Amino acid sequence: MQLHFHRFDLRLRHTFTIAHDSRDVQPTLIVELREGHFRGFGEATSNKYYGITIDGMVDRLEQIRNVIENDNLTSPEEFWQLTNQYLHDIPFAQCALDEAANDLWAKKQGKKLYDAWGLSADVIPITDYTIGIDTIDKMVAKMKEFPWPLYKIKLGTTEDLDIIRTLRSHTDAVFRVDANCAWTATQAIEYSHELKALGVEFIEQPLKADDWTGMKQVYAESALPCIADESCIVEADVAKCAGYFHGVNVKLTKCGGLTPARRMLAEAKVLGLKTMVGCMNESSVGISAIAHLLPMLDYVDMDGTLLIANDPATGVQFDFGKIIFATENGTGAQLH
Repeated sequence: MQLHFHRFDLRLRHTFTIAHDSRDVQPTLIVELREGHFRGFGEATSNKYYGITIDGMVDRLEQIRNVIENDNLTSPEEFWQLTNQYLHDIPFAQCALDEAANDLWAKKQGKKLYDAWGLSADVIPITDYTIGIDTIDKMVAKMKEFPWPLYKIKLGTTEDLDIIRTLRSHTDAVFRVDANCAWTATQAIEYSHELKALGVEFIEQPLKADDWTGMKQVYAESALPCIADESCIVEADVAKCAGYFHGVNVKLTKCGGLTPARRMLAEAKVLGLKTMVGCMNESSVGISAIAHLLPMLDYVDMDGTLLIANDPATGVQFDFGKIIFATENGTGAQLH
């Protein structure tokens, strides 16, 4: 195998604001693994919240170039175990490498990745479209600009209920809300009743990631299901969420890629938790990798490519929330 890097600055169609961040440009790293005429691609974005930079990821992967290039990629799982001993403290870099390895592995078999895993894509969920925090008028305008059957609304302001009331007056689409750790337990419980009446499906990460006492109360008293995000980062967190959340949102960059994500989703199912995968503001490379987990999911948030104006790749496409797989094997992602 040969290891290559591609850096891009993804331009967002609108300033993207959540409870703890705001940005117009998203730097991203595409990792490529080549073997003969086969090319596997994976992706990880930079992230201020977690202290992840593009240079930092490249530096760490360069340190183990020989380990990577000398492996024969018998299986992505074995490759992940091999490289994780060097990358366990930088899961974003591990994610990009693991996605590329899975993509290459499936392409060498002449199969789509979900098929190589032994999964069927006959029944899969649709994706939401995210409306970032802004003035209420601008949030309405963003929604009208992009008609969709399912919206994820970012909250964490002093006007959260007013935002949902106003948006609801303009559409009958299903809503999900994501507070990104911004509420208290009392707020979450109080808001949940009106949010349910306003057609909200669930609440994502209402409290701070380590507020387990508060989440126990919310879990018992909320009128809506709650899905863990910041409280569920790595594999060990899945079991912790049982009895505190109704489901988990797995982020590939945070857990270290497709390989650990599959284990997390399988464990969540055993524990009776709903399963979801979310995305960053990433290109078709990362989004196409997520798509192959759809047979394992109850919900998905994979709208990253819809939020950027200069996608450097091709891959899965969307039809009013429905995911359409690329014709190519592997994840289906290709750089322009």
